[in-house]
Amino acid sequence: MTEQNLPYGDLAPDTLVVATGRPPREHDAPVNAPIVLSSTFHETRTPEAGDRIYARGSNPTWDPFEEALGLLEGAGLPALVFGSGLGAAAAALSLVPTGGVVVMPRHGYAGSLSLAADLEAQGRFELHLVDIADTESVLSQLEALAARADAGSLMLWLESPTNPMLEVAEPATLTKAAHAVGALVVADNTFNTPIVHRPLDDGVDVVLHSVTKWLAGHSDVVLGALVTNDPKLRERLLSHRTLHGAIAGPFEVWLALRGLRTLALRMGRSQENAATLAHRLAGHPAVRRVRYPGLPTDPGHERAAAQFNGFGGIISIELDDVATADALVAAVRLWLPATSLGGVESLIERRRRQPAEPATVPEELVRLSVGIENVDDLWADLDRALRGTRAS
Repeated sequence: MTEQNLPYGDLAPDTLVVATGRPPREHDAPVNAPIVLSSTFHETRTPEAGDRIYARGSNPTWDPFEEALGLLEGAGLPALVFGSGLGAAAAALSLVPTGGVVVMPRHGYAGSLSLAADLEAQGRFELHLVDIADTESVLSQLEALAARADAGSLMLWLESPTNPMLEVAEPATLTKAAHAVGALVVADNTFNTPIVHRPLDDGVDVVLHSVTKWLAGHSDVVLGALVTNDPKLRERLLSHRTLHGAIAGPFEVWLALRGLRTLALRMGRSQENAATLAHRLAGHPAVRRVRYPGLPTDPGHERAAAQFNGFGGIISIELDDVATADALVAAVRLWLPATSLGGVESLIERRRRQPAEPATVPEELVRLSVGIENVDDLWADLDRALRGTRAS
């Protein structure tokens, strides 16, 4: 049981990340929630009475993290933590009945796209990929698909900004339209985190996180999470987690909660660094195009400014060709050539090196996950490497 006496509804997100998920304020109580390492629990009543029975169903170490993330996302229910982001995505897709239809961004996270494509190949549902930033086109496709789909069998999957193209959608408009035709809406909020945007405020049914990224923030755990305001949906997702064994280790969840405490600070610094770097990169002779919603010239800037509390810590740049992009990644010394994102360290990667990346992502696109280092050091490293590609 965690502390329930604070007026959480009145607290700002940067306070919530510190205050929530704490043990009760009792004499000699610890400040931090403990790690419980046990595969089973002493029974005094029955499973129906709510007893913990077995650690595949619940673990006390999960509770503080699930409470904290649920409150951060503005949910009235605790989140559900999973063993990975794809584990959470699989649970979310399980809400689609066999023979249903899933609409996803064509440039969404490659793992989610690959999972959905695999499920389509198995005959679980139809998969339709859309340009999520083209609102009118998405609305038209939703109406057309709903006209031939069974009631309750349609799902809209949102990601905004998209990974790695950083296209910005209109989640509130799309969610309202999806609900009007009976569709369920899932939003991947990994890039923004609840510090920048809360999709539940747009009416979204389920919010997805790869906790591995910004929430945990230190590139040392693999976890996922789902958040919903709907008790029936939460019960279905919980049942999927339990029956499919998509559970998280208690130590990893404890680390994620520890990382969550500094989320607001880390996101603030990453966004400041990203904004500075994006403006400098936009004027660099070796860079052909910069994708970052914080740039006034970016196609998604006005939407992002109107909807989000910031522009995120991810930048994508396009160079002259693949060889130049690979040369940049090889030449940096401070930036770490690695996949993933959202850690305290700055990462760089040419995304199409990943086999699952959509073919419409430019081969020469390099994604930058901006960390919390000194921005001038980050720039000096990038600038030197970029100039080196021009010289060669």
